Amino acid sequence: MLILGIESSCDETAVSVVKDCREIKSSVISTQIEEHKKYGGVVPEIASRRHCENILDVTRQALDTAGVTLAELDAIAVTYAPGLIGALLVGVSFAKGLAMTTGKPLVPVHHIAGHIATNYLTHPQLEPPYLCLVASGGHSHIIEVVSYTKFKVIGRTRDDAAGECFDKCARAMGFPYPGGVHIDNASQTGDPSEFKLPHPKVAGNEFDFSFSGLKTNVINLIHNSQQKNIQLNYNNLSASIQKTIAEILTEKTLKSAENLGYKKIALAGGVSANSGVRAMMSAECRKRGFDFYMPEKPLCGDNGAMIACQGSYNYLAGITADESLNAIATLSMEDI
Repeated sequence: MLILGIESSCDETAVSVVKDCREIKSSVISTQIEEHKKYGGVVPEIASRRHCENILDVTRQALDTAGVTLAELDAIAVTYAPGLIGALLVGVSFAKGLAMTTGKPLVPVHHIAGHIATNYLTHPQLEPPYLCLVASGGHSHIIEVVSYTKFKVIGRTRDDAAGECFDKCARAMGFPYPGGVHIDNASQTGDPSEFKLPHPKVAGNEFDFSFSGLKTNVINLIHNSQQKNIQLNYNNLSASIQKTIAEILTEKTLKSAENLGYKKIALAGGVSANSGVRAMMSAECRKRGFDFYMPEKPLCGDNGAMIACQGSYNYLAGITADESLNAIATLSMEDI
């Protein structure tokens, strides 16, 4: 079975061919980071235009690298939600055109489900059910993976996502976009004990996250020091931020696993590339006797392989769409 996966929810135009659900035959990504860097973040209009310019060539490269033709594909999978609406529309419209002209089934894929699926590409032995933490620039979710196509949200952010917190703290320190990787690099030589940062709590659901207070605390700390002409050690501050976010994510995920009786824990999303988060989750799972899974670093960010992988399982479950499929900017996992 060969599935073509198309991802265009933000600033990466990505296309991949995956064989039999878990074997990557090709994965081509055209990133826009350098162009958005000068604005300090993704500009939606620019992202949409670049997707329009790049998607045809990226698709051709993915097919050529995989050594397959459109006729040999079993289905075409595409991210339809959530994400930047203009960016999503490019991918959805292109996928619909391919499906209509080739007569291949069109498979809609939720972006977060795609991130979860990266673990299947890295760990052939992993099967549901298990608990997965999905942390990225736009999402922070604890998700019960009931089956390959059924999910239950256990906890989610009430405000900022973990990756957004990383990026905004980094921007306040003067690091370029995307800031998370620069905090990770700076933290390698920093002392995480210098700054005592808050662990925000929320009422109603003990497994929900809140990173807005942490972000505000860090920004105020930086601004106050600048007003007093005090130079903070940004390596130490980076290490403190990274340690705090890793502690919050790890604590809530493992507590929810213990509460629900899960022994298998997975990590996914852009923040899963962060060395501090990876190390702390791995160490704590090992300490408590949990089986722990995380994707290889190249699969942590947005890519077409994760969409093709999840699309394979959707296709096998009979989840397809017709020409009325539309892009959706915001859609809960439970509303798929």
